[in-house]
Amino acid sequence: MGTETTENREVIQPFSINVPEEALADLRRRLAQARLPDRETVDDFSQGVPLKTIEQVLHYWNTSYDWRKVEARLNAVPNFITEIDGLDIHFLHARSKHENALPLIVTHGWPGSVVEQLKIIDPLTDPTAHGGSPADAFHVGGDWGALVTDQIGVQAPKELLGIHTNMPGAIPEDINLASLSGASAPSLLSAEERSSYDQLVFFYKNVYYAFWMGTRPQTMAGFADSPIGLATFLLDHDARSLELIARSFDGQAEGLSPTDILDNVTLFWLTNTAVSAGRLYWENKLPFFTPKGVKVPVAVSVFPDELYQTPRTWAEKAYTHLVHYNKVEKGGHFAAWEQPEILTKELRDGSRSLRK
Repeated sequence: MGTETTENREVIQPFSINVPEEALADLRRRLAQARLPDRETVDDFSQGVPLKTIEQVLHYWNTSYDWRKVEARLNAVPNFITEIDGLDIHFLHARSKHENALPLIVTHGWPGSVVEQLKIIDPLTDPTAHGGSPADAFHVGGDWGALVTDQIGVQAPKELLGIHTNMPGAIPEDINLASLSGASAPSLLSAEERSSYDQLVFFYKNVYYAFWMGTRPQTMAGFADSPIGLATFLLDHDARSLELIARSFDGQAEGLSPTDILDNVTLFWLTNTAVSAGRLYWENKLPFFTPKGVKVPVAVSVFPDELYQTPRTWAEKAYTHLVHYNKVEKGGHFAAWEQPEILTKELRDGSRSLRK
């Protein structure tokens, strides 16, 4: 998949991506021989990814998609690899040309990858070319990312100025427990809080993939053998994202194109990481959405199609040093991927008070 420059795997070393042509030929062969199921018995998304969408994904992947284009985009950014606790850790590190640029760690979740962050690298590192000023510049290094970011905030190393999240760990414990069980909403919730509670109940009822990966990740072994099986599973993360993706393959792209989507799926396929990525759910023992005790400055951006919209009241209780809170007009779970311009502006606005 890639090349390293030294045999000492515990040092940070440059890395380049170069997928063998045989791997791409094997992918095309498997796609050509794909066997699909019969059609769903409903006219909505309640049974999962519709057969029509699966057929569209298969056709585009097999006839129009070009992995080499995203491979070139990835290699255009400095790539690095190292080994931590026996695991290979790959990351991108793009330095800004502007003096006093602020270092920024960008974390992604599941089923995302570094691919979903590519659109925000240039605007963050070179703001003058994208409607910003040198004072907005970042050095950029790059779902679960939100949980990781919260934990960085809990550890609060002295170099850390603050964190920015678009999926906050801010649900009060009693509300989280009630929504997880599907119980009636606690009393005295505001209209905004009640709406968020209902969103959580809906999400927890449909979070099948997390229960599967959290209990039997190795049973996903079939995804290492079937690219269309892998794609179907990755597309069905949450209701709004699935509908967005289905519209994209139906010719109604809204932030994500078919190529965007298949860049990410193909990365999973070529690296054979479906099972290893899912294992994170099995290993995690922490509640996902509840407060973690972050004390550093926090900026929160709320996207309307996220799994739940965090009320300001919850954010203020969870993050005692809230420096920025804003509800944006569009975007969902994959904010950097779907709405890079909006997220870039939010990152700039959220960090300004920390630069003084």
